[in-house]
Amino acid sequence: MTKSFSYNGFNFAFGQKTYVMGILNVTPDSFSDGGIHYTLDRAVARAREMVEEGADIIDIGGESTRPSADPVPPDEEIGRVIPVLERLVNEVDVPISVDTYKSDLARMALERGATIINDISGLRADPRMAGVVADFGCPVVVMHIKGTPKNMQDNPTYVDVVGEIIEYLRGSIDLALQAGLPGEKIIVDPGIGFGKTTAHNLEIMRRLEEFRALEQPLLIGTSRKSFIGNILNLPVEERLYGTAATVAIAIANGADIVRVHDVRAMKQVAQMTDAMVRWNHDR
Repeated sequence: MTKSFSYNGFNFAFGQKTYVMGILNVTPDSFSDGGIHYTLDRAVARAREMVEEGADIIDIGGESTRPSADPVPPDEEIGRVIPVLERLVNEVDVPISVDTYKSDLARMALERGATIINDISGLRADPRMAGVVADFGCPVVVMHIKGTPKNMQDNPTYVDVVGEIIEYLRGSIDLALQAGLPGEKIIVDPGIGFGKTTAHNLEIMRRLEEFRALEQPLLIGTSRKSFIGNILNLPVEERLYGTAATVAIAIANGADIVRVHDVRAMKQVAQMTDAMVRWNHDR
C-alpha cells in the first residue's frame, strides 16, 4: 500500500520506506527517559541530535502516558511543549509531531508549525480533537488504548485482541473522516503496551499484517517497552536489542513508521529491513 501527501512543506510517501520517529519526552516522569530532556535547551539539543542520527520525524510529548500515570493539567502540558516546538520548527528540517489528546494544545501546536498530531486516545478523549485536525487538514495518528494511562494495565482483557483493536481504530478513522479530514492523512497505531499484557503485545506483533485491512499507514511504538523487559528480564536501559527485533518484525509485517528512543541504531535496523522487504536498487 502506497499513500502519498504533502503537508506543511513536507512530503510523505508511505510504502516506499520506513519513517523513523524520534521520541522527545519533555516530562519529568516518562517511563524510559523522564527528566533527561526536561529543560528547553536539553530538549532542543536532543532533537537536533536525533535529526543528525537519521530521524525523519520528531515527536514531542509533554505528558507521561506510562502505566498508572496521572493526567497533567492542560496549562502545564502546554508550557512544556510549546516553547520546545517553537524552537524546533526554526532549527530542524523535519516534521514535528505533538503527542497529545488535548485539542487546545493541538490547535496551538498546529498554529505554531507542528505537522502531525499523535493522539493516544484515537480522537476519543477530547470530542473537539477531530475537528481541530480536520480544520488544519494535518496528518493525525489515531492510537488504540484500553482505558486511560492511569488504569490501562488493571487486568486488560480481550476476546480477540487484534479484532477488537481493528474495530476501535475503524471508529477513530470514522471520527476523522466525519470531521472532514482526508483519509490519506490518517495513520493508525495499535497501541503496544497501552492496555495490553505481554501476551497481547506478542499476539499483535505476530498478527500485524491484519492491520492492513484498515488501508491506512501503520505506526508501531515498541521502543524499550515492558513486554521486551518481561521476556528478556532486562531493565529499561538495556532493551536496545529487544527493541531492534520488534522494529525489524514490525517493518517486515507492514509498519510504515517506527517510534523509537534510540534513533541511530533503529535507523540502521529500518534501513536494513527496508532493503530486504522494500528492495529498490536505486536507494
